Amino acid sequence: MTDSKLPPPVMWAQRSPVVFLTINLEDVKNPEIKFTKDSVFFHGTGGVDKKEYEVTIPLYKEIDPDKSKSFNRERCIEIVLAKANLEEPYWPYLTSDKKKHHWLKCDFNKWHDEDDSGDEGVGGMGGGDFEEMMRQMGGLGGGGGKPNFADLDADEGGDSDDEPIPDLE
Repeated sequence: MTDSKLPPPVMWAQRSPVVFLTINLEDVKNPEIKFTKDSVFFHGTGGVDKKEYEVTIPLYKEIDPDKSKSFNRERCIEIVLAKANLEEPYWPYLTSDKKKHHWLKCDFNKWHDEDDSGDEGVGGMGGGDFEEMMRQMGGLGGGGGKPNFADLDADEGGDSDDEPIPDLE
């Protein structure tokens, strides 16, 4: 990493077969993302100030670069790293250097502990099937059509928010 390029803000979480990375940069056009068995490289220009960002993250354990994917969501870049060894325990760190990096934070919205119930599969997306999880994230085709909101008006009784607020005593 050169001095002129800043590391982007990165959040990470993991499930047993995968590690999630979110690069929190908006409007990154044509980001350069490379996976090796032991690192992730990111280079791109984005954010409010359109600054140039770059980071190489040395990973705690090996991943499968061919099964790892990235998705440019315009508000952020989501990365799913497929762990090379699906039988290994959870990683205690994201990076092999075990340092605390100012640009790296835990993503508690996506995090599941190792001892959490395994009923949800990968990310609560069913069955632990990596391909299915990727389809549901919108990365490998599939897609289930448009959502149906027809049942939202089913009770016709109004919303609890519509009730008057009682007077204070």
